[in-house]
Formats: sequence, C-alpha cells, structure tokens
Amino acid sequence: MAKRKIIKINEEKCNGCGQCANSCPEGAIKIVDGKAKLVGELLCDGLGACIGQCPENAIIIEEREAENYDEKKVMENIIKGGENLIKAHLKHLKEHSQHEYLKQATDILIKENIKIPDLEEKQATEKCGCPGSMVMDLKEEKKSKSKNKEIGMESELSNWPIQLKLINPSAPYFKNADIVIAADCVPFSFPGFHNKFLKNKILIIFCPKLDNEYELYVDRLSEIFKNNNIKSVSIVHMEVPCCFGIVKITEDALNKSGINIIIKEYTVSIKGKLV
Repeated sequence: MAKRKIIKINEEKCNGCGQCANSCPEGAIKIVDGKAKLVGELLCDGLGACIGQCPENAIIIEEREAENYDEKKVMENIIKGGENLIKAHLKHLKEHSQHEYLKQATDILIKENIKIPDLEEKQATEKCGCPGSMVMDLKEEKKSKSKNKEIGMESELSNWPIQLKLINPSAPYFKNADIVIAADCVPFSFPGFHNKFLKNKILIIFCPKLDNEYELYVDRLSEIFKNNNIKSVSIVHMEVPCCFGIVKITEDALNKSGINIIIKEYTVSIKGKLV
C-alpha cells in the first residue's frame, strides 16, 4: 500500500451509463448492480481518462492509501482484449508521459511475441485514448501563418480575482452583470478571447478536471446566480472531453439557484479555433 492518486466514484451521482468503463483501457472500472465500481485499485493508474466521459461528474481523482498500480496485471487484461485495446492502453500511457509503464508494457508484449502497435499514426486527429492529454506540436502550423506581431491588443478584464475558488459571490461587480465562465486553458488557446468574449463582462475561470471542487463550485455559482440578477451567462471551454464538465457544473448551479438564465456555449479547438 502507498499514498497515490486514484479515482473515486460517487455512486449517488452515478447513473450507470458505462461511459467511464468504456474509456478505461486498464479495466479498472466495471458496471455492477447499475453503478460504476472501481473493481481493482492495482488496475487504476490515477490518470483520469474516465473523468471526461462521465456525464454526471461522479468521478474525481483523490490522493489516498491504495494498492500500487501493477502494469503487469493490467497487461494481462489488456492482451485478452485484442489489438485495439492494446493500442489504446499504450497511447494512454504515452499521452500522459508514463514512460516507465510504457516500457513495461512493451516489454511484456515482446515477451509474449505480440506485435507492438504504431502509436504515431493519426496522432493529431485520433479521438481514442485520452484526447485531453494528447501531445501535439503546433509550431509547424504557426510558421505558415501571418508574422505580423505589431497589432496591439488591450485587456478587457474588468474584475479580480477571476478563479472561482477565490471569488466572493457578493462582490459588487456581479450585480446585473453579464458573466463569462471559461475553462482555464481557453484564454491561452484562443487568441481573440478578450475581444470576442470579455468586453463589458465579468470573468470566472476554473478547471473541471484538475480542481476537484465540484460541490464548492456548484454552491458558489449558485449563490452568484441567485443573489445578483445576472443578465446572461456564456460558457467557453475546450473541445477535449474533460472540459465539458464546466457546462454540467454551471447547469447544476443554475438548477440549484432556481434562476432561469439562458446559457450560450462556445467550444474552442486545441488549435485555437471556435468550433
């Protein structure tokens, strides 16, 4: 036993859809009696490929005492699943820079005289594995674009702090405000974020995958919605699966507040385009 990162499933929230189990190549999650269950701690690598697939935000990553992850045991299950499952697992390890486990896995395949799949093919567009952590080098594409760096751009930020964990729901700038709720990665990925979304609006940012503050964020947003006569809400998130959790959190907060506000949702691609 060792203290490490591992998933935790809230069975009260789980609807038994099975999407998390399907996205876990290691086979750590199974649907039992209509609920997702962590069936083996030693099979869970704690990297969270399942989180972005859960429509109910019922899965988080926590750090606690757990059985050590066992790549050899995982590979016994993976090999039984065939070539596609093997490839999905290896890509999962590679995309999360788990080089030691990747070497263990490939060594096992060599020992079992099983062909090692090509992990480079279609890497930039393939949607299997964990696309939220897929490694992409975008520098070559940028070289062919305009080299005009002289265009000035002013900040449209009108409030501080902007991280939801630090925000005071009673801050005066929320009164009668138009709100933009953005995932942490969006302003770095979309170059026109300030001009497109922020002018005359109040900004709130958080990460639905890494923050692990679901209840806190629902409560805080709910308080903002309920007490400030919010005029509009725009959500901007990345195209990766885990980022869609920002929509679920916002919708749950609106439901809890009892306030009816129409949400405008925008998605930004990893290459910095609105999709």
